[in-house]
Amino acid sequence: MLSLYTNLMVRLRNEEKGATAVEYGIMVALIAVVIIVAVTTLGGNLTAMFDNVADSVPTAPATTTP
Repeated sequence: MLSLYTNLMVRLRNEEKGATAVEYGIMVALIAVVIIVAVTTLGGNLTAMFDNVADSVPTAPATTTP
């Protein structure tokens, strides 16, 4: 029983190093928000730009096979 208590105290005294799962979850959530905002903001502009490019490309003439 004493060794269990000692082991528990050693674990609690150790300083935590690195990120925990909660911190990783917060980072992932923030990255997702940034991506959603970027896609929402740029989505309409990109659609308009690709439509302009598609409209400016000439169509190929119809070919007939002999």
